Amino acid sequence: MDQDLSIITLVSQASIFVQAIMAVLVLASVVSWYFIVQRMTYFGNAEREMKRFESRFWGGTDLNSMYEEGTNSQRMAVGMESIFRAGYKEFTRMAPRKVDSDAIMEACERAMRVALSREEERLEANLPFLATVGSTSPYIGLLGTVWGIMGSFHGLGQVQQATLATVAPGISEALVATAMGLIAAIPAVVSYNRFSSKVDNLSGKYETFAEEFSSILHRQVHVR
Repeated sequence: MDQDLSIITLVSQASIFVQAIMAVLVLASVVSWYFIVQRMTYFGNAEREMKRFESRFWGGTDLNSMYEEGTNSQRMAVGMESIFRAGYKEFTRMAPRKVDSDAIMEACERAMRVALSREEERLEANLPFLATVGSTSPYIGLLGTVWGIMGSFHGLGQVQQATLATVAPGISEALVATAMGLIAAIPAVVSYNRFSSKVDNLSGKYETFAEEFSSILHRQVHVR
């Protein structure tokens, strides 16, 4: 309890500029944790939806039935299902026409590339913010520390006798800013690295599925 009170006291006694730095770091930390929880939830849902879709798709379910069921449902398609719907929608639109097989495949692959790009954007959402917080928070905290130490030494020059007791409180106040910068940066960096790995993993699986589905459509186009 005394330690918490001393930290609160140090923050309250800091200069306005250092307090502003601390407020920015606290805000960055709060927003970072919100995005961390949001990304954890999103990636968890994306992995579950991918497993569910793969189980149905490779389980022998009729593609037309899967497409109609997904289109008629109110559930938003994500991941592989979104790529599947985009490609199969273009296939059902082009296949009945007297169109060259290569043109049909080009249209289907273009639609899947667009869907894949959108899914990658969803996966990477908010990650730049975490990267920014992770890379800049220590320097922002250091700025507050340097400014606080400058104020401490400026005040030290106005006293007759300089002692450790005189300068220690000001330096302690300043160092709190560095600590807050690290507290904001460390979770952001760790989460960014973890989420970036998940993005690469899921993106690779989406790209592999798009290629496999393209091969399936290619066979269907050439047996018309």
